[in-house]
Amino acid sequence: MIALIFIIWFERKLTAKVQWRIGPLEVSRPIGGFLQPFADLFRYMFQEFVVPLQADKNYFIHGPAIVFILSTLPIFFIPIGPKQFTLPNGTTIEGIYGIYTGYDVLIAIALITLFNIGIILIGWASNDRFTYIGTVREALLYTGYEAILILSVVAILLIYGTADPFKIVNWQVTHLPGIIANPLAFLAFLIATLMATSRFPFEIPEADTEIVLGPYTEYSGIVYGLVMTMSYEKLYVLSLLMVLLFLDGWAGPYIPYFGALSPAIWFGIKTYIVMMIMVFTRSVYGRYRPDQALKMSWSSLLGLVIAALVLSLIINLLVIKPL
Repeated sequence: MIALIFIIWFERKLTAKVQWRIGPLEVSRPIGGFLQPFADLFRYMFQEFVVPLQADKNYFIHGPAIVFILSTLPIFFIPIGPKQFTLPNGTTIEGIYGIYTGYDVLIAIALITLFNIGIILIGWASNDRFTYIGTVREALLYTGYEAILILSVVAILLIYGTADPFKIVNWQVTHLPGIIANPLAFLAFLIATLMATSRFPFEIPEADTEIVLGPYTEYSGIVYGLVMTMSYEKLYVLSLLMVLLFLDGWAGPYIPYFGALSPAIWFGIKTYIVMMIMVFTRSVYGRYRPDQALKMSWSSLLGLVIAALVLSLIINLLVIKPL
């Protein structure tokens, strides 16, 4: 929740600075409008939630909650620290992670793809022509980035030789960060993340002047607040994965003040930096048309990710042996 509130505020302020606008200042002006997201949250909580007559009531009400849960499930499989952490005084402490299977990265990616089915369900449940348009655009975007996202992960895992997040970070610490080992896979993953989270220049489903608000057009009140944050939640999860796969994960100098939380602090700092870079695109890029996004996905991006796979195979066979 802290990550979502911060990144929404940061995106608004950054875009306002770049475009010479004021940005959120009506609430808490002395601290730069930082409380504006909280004010929005309270407004959504007390705003009337309207269910359209033509909507499928059960799916319309329960769909957002189901999708929000699906968007948070991958976090259980992304550790933010080593299995065991040894303090400078020699004390060994258990690491910070949720569910460990040895295939956590693959499970997280699989759960991320389930999120897309729920979004289509939300749009379908509204039973509205404008919502249908936004849902179709959203579905088209899925066909453009899902294969790229999955193949970029496969490409970097070929180098590591494992889907175990702890072994992945150890490999990067021992050899090279993933962004250096296979920059093509990183670039493909970065662009696929922008598409997956509807960041500019791929904010296609929520083009306000054309199709209102994509699959979420008919939502209001607290449920609208819930669906509005879903793309940010997905951005947070994919940023966690990007840090884990390409940016050394929790590796970093020991911070005495935080003690055993030092690895988690480094993981969080890297994740926030990635998220801030992602939302910066809103300030500097225009929006693609759906056909432009799909054409780029199935031509340039597909070629890029295939080149990343070939590079990983060469590295795996000739240069560096996996753990």
